[in-house]
Amino acid sequence: MAEPQIRFEDGAGYERMMGIWSRLAGDIFLDWLAPRPGLRWIDIGCGNGAFTERIVERAQPAEVQGIDPSEAQLAFARTRPAARVAEFRQGDAMALPFPAARFDAATMALVIFFVPDPTKGLAEMACVLAPGGIAAAYAWDILGGGFPLEPVLAGMREMDLKPVLPPSVGAARTEALLELWRGAGLEEVETREIAVTRGFADFEDFWSTALLGSSLRTRVDTMAPDEVAELKRRVHARLPADAAGRITVAARANAIKGRMPR
Repeated sequence: MAEPQIRFEDGAGYERMMGIWSRLAGDIFLDWLAPRPGLRWIDIGCGNGAFTERIVERAQPAEVQGIDPSEAQLAFARTRPAARVAEFRQGDAMALPFPAARFDAATMALVIFFVPDPTKGLAEMACVLAPGGIAAAYAWDILGGGFPLEPVLAGMREMDLKPVLPPSVGAARTEALLELWRGAGLEEVETREIAVTRGFADFEDFWSTALLGSSLRTRVDTMAPDEVAELKRRVHARLPADAAGRITVAARANAIKGRMPR
């Protein structure tokens, strides 16, 4: 039986599940990049436009192109206020539909581990950047326990249930990112860790939000009711609530940036 694949086809669901996380990390990421106004941006793997919107709101871009393989995600992105500036189109990170040296800044927000061949994806990113252009990315450190749904993944591992992970999950480790960026010929390469937290009204709020993730929903739907109940119990035990019943979840991403030679 083929391994299930992670596909995001619900823009509104993704917004509640991951879009909020993306903006929390994305704001820190943009502060770190400190881009000058008036740049031409490409947001590769833009999904439903959560991070693209932060570019439009905070970076004063001259142009933004968002590329993603999912038309359903792009349809949601086109309803955002960012669409007044950003253009969203279907495309593949490993075959970008733009000429060489077209952009000043290229980003992958929570994307690099979904690219089947990250080396090819970085080569495409570098190709569309003008001399001196910046290539940057951030991605959850899933293998290091930094994923926002790590409490669920940990519970599944305890039960010998195999979580569905992105195809290039190892590419998000800092050492892998450094190898990719340097291998693509980028200069002034720097990395940093981005740590964020998000509050939920209670455990059920967290659990229902987590199930909006396509891979987790697919896995849970194959489980017996008693297995689901046991998984919830284990996850709940990892997420202590405050006096009001609220829980706080922490996540951690690895970020990298570098410049094209001038």
